Amino acid sequence: MILSSASLPSVVLTLATAVAYAVPAVAGSRLSDQAARIALLTAWVLHAIVLVLGLVAEPHRFGFAPSLSVTAWLVLTVYAVERQMFPQMEARWALAGLGTAAVLLALVFPGSELHVSASPWLPLHWALGISSYGLFAAAVVHAWLMTRAERNIRNAADPQAGLPLLTLERLTFRFATAGFVLLSATLLAGVLFSETLYGPARGPRWDHKTVFSVLSWLVFAFLLLGRLRFGWRGRKAVRFLYIGSLLLLLAYAGSRFVLEVVLRRPT
Repeated sequence: MILSSASLPSVVLTLATAVAYAVPAVAGSRLSDQAARIALLTAWVLHAIVLVLGLVAEPHRFGFAPSLSVTAWLVLTVYAVERQMFPQMEARWALAGLGTAAVLLALVFPGSELHVSASPWLPLHWALGISSYGLFAAAVVHAWLMTRAERNIRNAADPQAGLPLLTLERLTFRFATAGFVLLSATLLAGVLFSETLYGPARGPRWDHKTVFSVLSWLVFAFLLLGRLRFGWRGRKAVRFLYIGSLLLLLAYAGSRFVLEVVLRRPT
């Protein structure tokens, strides 16, 4: 646990980031669109600074909470880009709440110190894995928006509210496909170059992380194959996406949470 391992400036900056995220999350519709956008942009920039400081800090640490923090930042980056193309997209309050929780969690649980035998290429391997996390998380957000749009259509709500259903569906599967490609690359690198990445004492092994990662890969492969061959869409596709994403979450963040928080075992 943290506060002994984090410097005072880092703690202050993280708390400032959490407050900046909390403003649009809590205030919601009471803020003007411009004020909410400024608050979210400020939080996004502060979050990026916090992540960079974590990378250069000594000793180097990583764990389930920092991985979730990076994932949240990537999802917010995707949202910021998409908001420029689709101004009607509305997920600001939910993503701001996610950002608040992620930065505070990373402050409390900064992870364990990296092994000295770890390769300089290890951060690249992690970057691939976390990027796949971020893309699948973006797919989940779009799937949630898609489900909400379907519900609005059934309830005869305002058809002009939010993105069109087909656009959300297309974006969901684009993110899922890109995430699947990066997850495949991550798993392949872990199998082929495990000793190079983690040191000679850490060869390939079937631990919880590997098992859940492979299971999530199989679920996503089944989903994309079903989409390609049988045109899966709607609730069936969303269900598989949620299951695969949950397995992927358990693969790294879940297993590290158990080791770091429940068992308090160094990793």
